[in-house]
Amino acid sequence: MRVGVVGLGMAGSLMVSVIAQHPCCTLAAVAEPYARLRERFVRDHAVPASADIVGVLERDDVDAVYIATPHQFHREHTELAARHGKHVVVEKPMALSLDDCDAMIDAAARHRVTMIVGHTHSFDPAVRAMRGAIESGEYGAFMMAASWNYTDFLYRPRRPEELDTSKGGGILFNQIPHQIDTVRYLNRARLRSVRAATGRFDPARPTEGACAVFLDFADGSCATLNYSGYDRFDSDELHGWVSEGGYPKRAAHGSTRRAWEGFASATAEAAARSERYGYGGPAALSAQTPPHQPHFGVMVVSCEHADLRQSVDGVSVYTRDGVREIALPKLGGRPGRSDVLDELWLAVRGGVAPVHDGQFARGTVEASLAILRSARERREVML
Repeated sequence: MRVGVVGLGMAGSLMVSVIAQHPCCTLAAVAEPYARLRERFVRDHAVPASADIVGVLERDDVDAVYIATPHQFHREHTELAARHGKHVVVEKPMALSLDDCDAMIDAAARHRVTMIVGHTHSFDPAVRAMRGAIESGEYGAFMMAASWNYTDFLYRPRRPEELDTSKGGGILFNQIPHQIDTVRYLNRARLRSVRAATGRFDPARPTEGACAVFLDFADGSCATLNYSGYDRFDSDELHGWVSEGGYPKRAAHGSTRRAWEGFASATAEAAARSERYGYGGPAALSAQTPPHQPHFGVMVVSCEHADLRQSVDGVSVYTRDGVREIALPKLGGRPGRSDVLDELWLAVRGGVAPVHDGQFARGTVEASLAILRSARERREVML
């Protein structure tokens, strides 16, 4: 399958390498408005690069596009891709409103193209192994989940809109969807209601940077989600100092915030965001195969007869007989990221209905919006 990438920021630049390494996909074209990132890309690849999405969509040698543009453009770019007959993978969040989600779902259906929303950590091999274990029935039904993540998210270099909740800034549209998606992927019951509290702990970063959430499912099961992005405690300490991507790391409490304090202005910070994290930048996500499994903080799933936890290299299963490990094979590429392409290829070429389709992603957007509403109104929100 010939895939174009729209946006060469952090997510898009990583997917360039993931696509190039995938056995069933070929990198066909890219689009990026920032000239510096396009120049870096052209230096490394003999692949067409244009300044806007139209330059990719008008090509006959592109079958699908990976849309990694800012959140506010997801609807426009998805509808445009569908009108051009291109299959779509769009980064999370799918959109910032349910009306936009519905329009994207309608566009894909009307033009008979496949739409998948990802990457989120629900694509991780360990999470998929957990789902397989739950669906086998060996441990009984899903009963409860607890997901924790404490990171430096809020002090990484940001563009101004990334600190504006109304434009999709903060953790509720960027980080919490990983947790919501993962719990909903593991528990097939309908999400019934949300009760949440959110925190804005630093006036200089005027968006939600922390939250505590209770998810109530229609079958009586539940989940709790905790997240803080204020660069104090780092929950990777509880995961053997293995990073989100599966690479070894060292403790560096507060270092991201201290570096942020060195920016002279919001303009300088926004420029650093593109230069450091965009294609070819020193902080761009690595395309090298990690030595361990990716993860998103610490998650424990309780079934009727066992507790399951993501471990460094697989899944730990705790029962009355003790603990055992489900080891996962170490595959090439970027686990989780390449799984997005697997799901796309199976849907388009194999006719397998994708799990992470528009309706599934709409449910996660609905939950994110409900968290925001619940926190503001200090009450349970029914879905």
